[in-house]
Amino acid sequence: MSIDQVRSVLGQTLQLGDRVDQMNENTPLLGAIPELDSMAVVNVITALEEQFGISIADDEIDAAAFATLGSIVRFVDQKLAQ
Repeated sequence: MSIDQVRSVLGQTLQLGDRVDQMNENTPLLGAIPELDSMAVVNVITALEEQFGISIADDEIDAAAFATLGSIVRFVDQKLAQ
């Protein structure tokens, strides 16, 4: 799993267009990208589950996981390692 795969999921789910190309590991997400509201988080989680074949329980989700692109990548990596 790579940062590019997660970036792609975010870009498609949030319809970020070319802006997604500028994102790196330290790019702030939650609170910094207007498209990433509470409903969008649910859509992103669903897209990540489908893309990577993982299951994310409600109690596993917190703001820290969606703080940056890198934090989402680390979260998905942890889920894949389980």
